[in-house]
Amino acid sequence: MSSDQHGNDLARFLRARRTQLTPEQVGLPTGPGLRRTPGLRREELATLGGVSIDYYTRLERGKETRPSPAVVDSLARALRLEEDEHEHLRRLVARAAQNAPEPPTAPSRTVRPGVRLLLENLRPSPAYVLSRTLDVLAANPGGLHLYAGIDSWPVRQRNLARYYFLHPGARDLFTNWDNQIRGCVARLRALAGTAPDAPDLAQLVGELLLKSPDFARLWERYDVRAHRPGTKHFHHPRVGDLTLGYQSMQLDGTPGQRLVVYHADEAGPDHDAMVLLDMLGAQHPSAAEDRTGSAR
Repeated sequence: MSSDQHGNDLARFLRARRTQLTPEQVGLPTGPGLRRTPGLRREELATLGGVSIDYYTRLERGKETRPSPAVVDSLARALRLEEDEHEHLRRLVARAAQNAPEPPTAPSRTVRPGVRLLLENLRPSPAYVLSRTLDVLAANPGGLHLYAGIDSWPVRQRNLARYYFLHPGARDLFTNWDNQIRGCVARLRALAGTAPDAPDLAQLVGELLLKSPDFARLWERYDVRAHRPGTKHFHHPRVGDLTLGYQSMQLDGTPGQRLVVYHADEAGPDHDAMVLLDMLGAQHPSAAEDRTGSAR
């Protein structure tokens, strides 16, 4: 039997079990009027299973055949599968993945030494390097501490999308938090359009869909936006209010890494706050940790 047939078996099983569940069985409101879809809708099951609608639709269409064990278990719970049915789902996934093409690997997190030197030379301007999924791969002192509290997270957890939606201080830091999160999700949506199977994107989106209703709501809007220069307003707990211009630049020869630099007029109070932020950040060991390359 071909790998396509195994993928179709998995897809058929998911569709069949979804259509046998009712909203009442899983605690969802039925809403007014007749439902044209028997059982649960795809978006309802995707939400219950903690995956994006895009990803679940690919599973039901046989386009995705390598769900992780965690996703399989989550879907089994959402589908209310008995243990033998759960095991059958695992076998279908194993068979479908056996001859399927290997999934793409996550891009390297390595930041070149010359780029790290550039970050230092840009001080006191806050600057950092982002991966294509907004991981903070390297930063100078001001760049790391501009996002107040992100330095307390382990290096590999430092991600701007994760910060916006999950850090308790994010809403207070940005005077226009709503604009920040909309732009963040729109940029991740743009990446999903060009690299829908990207493992780093799938992991991040899956986590945020589970943990943040705000992210889930915006993710389903399908807004798309590229990086643009502009201005950000911060209400920083250590240096006060500041307004900084910023510029984002693609780094040639990297897997989608970008250098982001903030700036302010040297004659104004925003520049003074920026200098203070750099000084305070340099005193914190976590800033040195990133500069020496432990994020690689």
